Amino acid sequence: MRTIAEINDKINRKQAVVLTAEELKVRVQEIGVTKVTKEVDVITTGTFEPMESSGAIINLGHTDPPIKIRRCWLDNVPVYSGFGAVDLYLGASCAVEVMDGEEVRERGGGHVIEDLIAGKHVQVRAQGQVTDCYPRATFETTITRETINQFYLFNPRNLYQNFIVGVNGGDRPLYTYLGPLQPRLSNAVYSNPGAMAPLFNDPDLQLIGIGTRIFLGGGIGYIAWEGTQHFPLQKRLPNRTPIGPAATLALIGDAKQMDSHWVRGCYFKSYGPSLMLGVGIPLPVLNEEVVAKCAIQDKDLVAPVVDFSIPRRVRPTFGLVSYAQLKSGRITIEGKTVRVAPLASLFFSRQVALELKKWIELGEFTLTEPVAQIPMERSFLPQDRWTEF
Repeated sequence: MRTIAEINDKINRKQAVVLTAEELKVRVQEIGVTKVTKEVDVITTGTFEPMESSGAIINLGHTDPPIKIRRCWLDNVPVYSGFGAVDLYLGASCAVEVMDGEEVRERGGGHVIEDLIAGKHVQVRAQGQVTDCYPRATFETTITRETINQFYLFNPRNLYQNFIVGVNGGDRPLYTYLGPLQPRLSNAVYSNPGAMAPLFNDPDLQLIGIGTRIFLGGGIGYIAWEGTQHFPLQKRLPNRTPIGPAATLALIGDAKQMDSHWVRGCYFKSYGPSLMLGVGIPLPVLNEEVVAKCAIQDKDLVAPVVDFSIPRRVRPTFGLVSYAQLKSGRITIEGKTVRVAPLASLFFSRQVALELKKWIELGEFTLTEPVAQIPMERSFLPQDRWTEF
């Protein structure tokens, strides 16, 4: 048995033994769970995938005379301004507004977030509600991350604990949040990096919780709350991993510390903009159970194959496939061999875990005790009530 305090003491003395989740799985096969538990202190996990339910809180700072912003655009991307006078929320999936005569640009909030993190200049255009406190009606300027007060990511839903595999059994191409799906089961797309992903390695969220320090976009972040659409009651295999979308997390972190290498705007053809984001979670090796759960392999994890050609909330599936099958590049659906590709970058997911490992080994990143556990009894409530007008 170890404690997080004991592990942090070793980290501070640069004596902690850290393995990535992939390295740990190999080590367990070599020497077994008991011996690995004795020699390893921390396991690092990682993912780099689109996370469209993300965004940034920005405080511009007050103008002179002051303005109470009620409509605002950053590089022509609308931002929400319905709270403090110069507080803004920039959603990653909000699309650029095209002015008359302009060409449609494949750009949105995720790209503006990336530009700000990269230190680029971003145009601000604002309209204000004129009051005695805030007499200014309009304002235009350019900003960088250095010229604004606060700039931090606050993401309502990241890190899906498992997701789906998308296919298209129809007769025309479909443009989805998984990317293009070709007709007649011509391709398949999955989004989770599998056995290296954070929440597959802590399936019951026993090690992480509110306040857990994480790698977020190349900086230090924290788990702030359960994520939206958090559904821990999803059906699970005997190894406790879910068979479909399950737990999610809300994350927060100072974007001024982040690196645009790990935060990138992206665009899905005929669907819209999003944000590719690198997230890594360290798992403390407190006992043998931690190692046993992290030893899970891609062959032991499954995801449902969902047909997007049926335009309903609940779509038919073609059963479950393992992540080992998905990573082979081919799956079989009703006797047909189908090409399959990941939406997540497996390479960058691996790099996130390695980067976090380096931080810990150098004594630059210590672990935190959660201040509260993530609820594990949340149900999923659809909107099935219809109102006639």
